[in-house]
Amino acid sequence: MDYNFYATISRMKYIDRWALMRNTRQENLSEHSLEVAMIAHALCVIGNTRYGKDLDAEHAAMIGIYHDASEIITGDMPTPIKYYNKDIKDAFKDIEREANTKLLSKLPDDLKEAYQNIFFKEDSHAYEWRLVKAADKLSALIKCMEEEKTGNREFVKAREASEKIVAGLSEELPEVSDFIRDFLPAFGKTLDEL
Repeated sequence: MDYNFYATISRMKYIDRWALMRNTRQENLSEHSLEVAMIAHALCVIGNTRYGKDLDAEHAAMIGIYHDASEIITGDMPTPIKYYNKDIKDAFKDIEREANTKLLSKLPDDLKEAYQNIFFKEDSHAYEWRLVKAADKLSALIKCMEEEKTGNREFVKAREASEKIVAGLSEELPEVSDFIRDFLPAFGKTLDEL
């Protein structure tokens, strides 16, 4: 029997992000997911190393890889629409849940359980899920910074909104605060400066 899970997941490279905005460089879902996975992993390592936590960094990275996989089915819903009001936000969460269920149905039964806790939040990894969400917001901020660095003013308001969200997260999550302080400034440097 043919199973379509991995072939379907590989289509993340065809989903463009920031569709309503003029980009100097397009970003696809695969690129974004890799960046989120790396940042989520880093946040967990920071939590474990600096704050004595027992976080599963590898699991967080896997959540990061698949965190937006539902967009293969739904497309990338622009943030102003997705979060317009509570009803739309809740409805879209239901749609994402259904899309994830559909993706998992493309796996053989004996492999589904291994992906269940990557696609669906569970209490035992609740903090890792929060860090993946924070990594997602940091990735959005980095995209805004990169676009502005090229002179693209289209991302000014998005950067301001992202900075506000990330600042709020840094008050709740010390790992985010450390990442902002220690690593975020380097994203504004040129290759020669790195």
